[in-house]
Amino acid sequence: MSRIDRQGRWRLALATLACLTAGAADLRAETFAGEYVVSYLGLPIARSTFSTTIEGNRYSVEGSVSSAGIASIISSVKGRSTASGTFTHDAVRPRAFRMEYSEGKRRQMTAIRFRDDRVVSTENDPPLKKRGKDWVKLRPEDLVGATDPLSAGLVRASSPDEVCGRTLKLYDGEFRLDVRLQPVSDPPQVEGYGDVVLCRAKPKPVAGYRKGRRALDYLENKSRIMIAFAPLATTGFYAPVYATVGTQIGTVTVRATHMARPG
Repeated sequence: MSRIDRQGRWRLALATLACLTAGAADLRAETFAGEYVVSYLGLPIARSTFSTTIEGNRYSVEGSVSSAGIASIISSVKGRSTASGTFTHDAVRPRAFRMEYSEGKRRQMTAIRFRDDRVVSTENDPPLKKRGKDWVKLRPEDLVGATDPLSAGLVRASSPDEVCGRTLKLYDGEFRLDVRLQPVSDPPQVEGYGDVVLCRAKPKPVAGYRKGRRALDYLENKSRIMIAFAPLATTGFYAPVYATVGTQIGTVTVRATHMARPG
């Protein structure tokens, strides 16, 4: 996989984290749908939709993303992803994740299977290329407690104070990333959502990346990443509705333009 592809998977992991919906946790199935716009320097570069269904302690998520605006002229990117799993009283336990995306003529499929609190299998098609000596290899312990990018965004909390103060362990089929959420005092108003819970996100690469990558070093040590969560009625779940990610070339913004029960 080329350096450009590697950067694309990194951006996809962060964008997916910010572009999630969540649902309700009672005995009847409920579905929430969300629509998001990803912007760079105020210009839309991607659009995505997500639908999350919760039934008892089970959940499923379906999402799609495509390039938009000037980005669609430069490069046509399309992707679809699904995830499913269960909830415990304080954690998400994914069971399966699948992502398919294309950029021009390039195609990539990733499928991950989970059991209990660990990854048990990963499939990439086409297979990942052999890595060099400067590659940080995945260890078995790196996959304990890991979740896919979709499941990681399902936040269950009994109060706003419990939304932040946790670490999300993302795994996208090659790259392992920890994202530590820290509370922020005096959160701003996010238009259309009223009061939100604002978390500062601190990413830390764990494995599955090349040492010395400037983009990763910037994101870990210099980037300012903020994610705003809004409650979904009285369900006990919080969903990301707004996020900003500082990069070396400017700020990327993700905003939910719609999130509600269909119909």
